[in-house]
Amino acid sequence: MCNPEHLYSFQPSEADVVVAADGSGDYRSIQEAIDNTKSFPYQRITIFIKNGIYKEKIKVYEWNTNLNLIGEDPQETIIAYDDYFDKIDKGRNSTFHTPTLLVDATGTIVKNIRILNTAGPVGQAIALSITADRVKVENCAIIGNQDTVYLSGANNKIYFKNCSIQGSTDFIFGQATAVFENCTIHSVSGSYITAASTPKNVDYGFVFIKCTLTGSKDSKDVYLGRPWRYYARTVFINCHMGKHINDKGWHDWNKPESHKNSYYAEYQSSGPGANSKKRVQWSHQLTESQLANYNLEKILKSKNDKSWYLH
Repeated sequence: MCNPEHLYSFQPSEADVVVAADGSGDYRSIQEAIDNTKSFPYQRITIFIKNGIYKEKIKVYEWNTNLNLIGEDPQETIIAYDDYFDKIDKGRNSTFHTPTLLVDATGTIVKNIRILNTAGPVGQAIALSITADRVKVENCAIIGNQDTVYLSGANNKIYFKNCSIQGSTDFIFGQATAVFENCTIHSVSGSYITAASTPKNVDYGFVFIKCTLTGSKDSKDVYLGRPWRYYARTVFINCHMGKHINDKGWHDWNKPESHKNSYYAEYQSSGPGANSKKRVQWSHQLTESQLANYNLEKILKSKNDKSWYLH
C-alpha cells in the first residue's frame, strides 16, 4: 500500500472546498463539491476530502480543469462503487461505463485517496478511468479486479507516483502514455498486468520505473502484458518482480502481428520473476543508450506545461 513517508501534508484550511461525510465540511458528497466548482478556472481549485467512505460514482468533468482532489489519508479516505459490465448492461462497450472515478479534465491531481471498485471478480469493473491529459495520481491505492485502471487518449500523458494498483486481468489498460514510478503493482490471480493499446507512431506507452510487482497466493503465471492493439508499448525499468511472473514475460494475445509491431522491454529487472534469458524472443532488453530516452522529462513532456508532473 501507500508508504506513509510519502504522505502529502495538507491542511483543510488550505483548501477551497472541504468534503466531509460527517457533515463537518462544505459538502457531504465529493460529486456535489465538483458540481459546484468553477469551470475552467484561472487558478487551481483544491477540494479537500476528509476521512470516510464515500459510496459515489464520481466524474471530474472536462470543464473542471486544474482541480486538486486531496484526501486526508490514503488509507482512510475511500471512494467506493460497485458497477461492472453485466450490471451496466449497455452492450459490448459496457466496460467504459463502470468506473468508480472518471477523470475527464486536463490538469487534475488526485492524492491520498483509496479508489475502489467493490464489484469483485465478476468481469470488467473499472476503479479509475482517466481520459484527460496531464493528470497526476499520487499516494493513492486503486483496487479492483479485471480492468482496474483505464487510461485513454492517444496524446494524453498521465503520471502515477507512489501508488498501489491491484487487479487481475488486464488491470492496467488503454492507449495513453503513462508513467508508474515507485508503485506497487499487485496481482490477485494468474493473468495479465497490462493491456496497452498504444497508437501507431507513439513513442511511449506504459512505462514502469522502480516499481514492485507482488502477487497473492493465487496469482501464478502472471504475464507483464499482452497487446490490446498491435502497436502496444510497455517497458519495465529497474522493477522488482515476484515469483508470480511467468518466465516468458509477455503474451501475444494470439496476435502474431504484434511480434513485429509491439514493443515490450525491460531494463535490469530483479527478483525471482526476472528472467531475461527465458523471455519471449520478440521482447527486448534495453541497452544503456536506449535507457537514456526513458526519463520523466522525455516521456511526459507537454507543449502546454513542460513541468506539469512536478506540481
